[in-house]
Amino acid sequence: MERLTDSDMASLVAFRHDLHQNPELSGAEHRTTQKIREFLLALPECHIIDLPVSTGVVVRIPGTAGEVMLRADIDALPQAERVDIPWRSRTAGAMHACGHDLHTTALCGAALLLARMRRERAVLPTVDLVFQPSEENGAGALMLIDAGLFDRIRPMACFGMHNWPSVQVGKVVCREGALMTALQNFDVVVHGSGGHGSMPQLNVDPIVCAAAIVQSLQTVVSRNVSPLDAGLLSISMIEGGSPVNRVADEVRIKATVRSLSNDALDRMTKRVEAIVEGTARAYECRGEVVWGRRVPAVWNSPEMTAVALECVRTSGYELVEAEPTLVGEDFAYYREHVPSFFFWFGSRAPGAEVHELHDPRFFADDGAIASGAELYAACAVRCGTMFQEDSPMYRTHDQKGNS
Repeated sequence: MERLTDSDMASLVAFRHDLHQNPELSGAEHRTTQKIREFLLALPECHIIDLPVSTGVVVRIPGTAGEVMLRADIDALPQAERVDIPWRSRTAGAMHACGHDLHTTALCGAALLLARMRRERAVLPTVDLVFQPSEENGAGALMLIDAGLFDRIRPMACFGMHNWPSVQVGKVVCREGALMTALQNFDVVVHGSGGHGSMPQLNVDPIVCAAAIVQSLQTVVSRNVSPLDAGLLSISMIEGGSPVNRVADEVRIKATVRSLSNDALDRMTKRVEAIVEGTARAYECRGEVVWGRRVPAVWNSPEMTAVALECVRTSGYELVEAEPTLVGEDFAYYREHVPSFFFWFGSRAPGAEVHELHDPRFFADDGAIASGAELYAACAVRCGTMFQEDSPMYRTHDQKGNS
């Protein structure tokens, strides 16, 4: 398996540090998009596939044996960085707290490796490199799909990955079955009737009602989800009220429900609606639930897991085990169109303290660039071999990614 040279790594580390210093939020990744394009267009083997989207990049490296898609996400988070490094974020209130700068750089590194192998006339599949925007708000994968991604590319397999801060650099998690949660975010709007705070009998107070709804929603998991199923309901924001002596007209609540079980998630959403409606009525308010789009679970089929294990073996990195998580990932949408697999790869330096994803102290070690890049490239190389061998795995999968 081709490895990144010291010169490659120096270039990629500088590229990663530049992205990290200049994070851009979901849907606003314009500079990031331009930097990716500049890096890849310097490789003669890379060709941009234009889609009607304002951010994100899709690049093709033509090959001769089938077609495979490799995906990385590129957006940052709206939070302030608390990591003391020379290349910390220079953008107030934004940081790469999930390591998408690392993912982007790793996929650029894979492009460098694959382009080099292509120049050396290695037998490779056509490789579609998808640098996806807006993963953090769950909109990016569907945006690319709706923009005609799978009309322009027709991969027979798709691979994605995420750095995992509890796993050491050089190690890879390759898990069959459910890996990351299905989720659905929602808003609750509690409508009351405001007025002077000294006259409660003339008002309908949505704050008191909202407090009761928050308390009651805590029973959704404990009383409605089997103890054998993973389920989560989390309230992330309550907004409403007045700094003066006035009862508010409206309170808004933001929350999410998550589960590795689709049946459990269905049950949870029904209970949320019933609790909001019933509690609001009891407090003489009106309660409204506004649901976001459901993100499916990331699920690795047995057939794609077998392929992925071969890719890890080819890359030479160490396999480790890890439990599934209730973190969500919109990579799951791609599986509805193509057989897909999602890895976790280690991003923690040996002996370093663990700060999890979305923590303002989150830090991903530069050493993980090589393992991510080389694993991406190994997926393409291994699939090229399997396409040549006309593997039964590809013949038995339909275009929805089911076996």
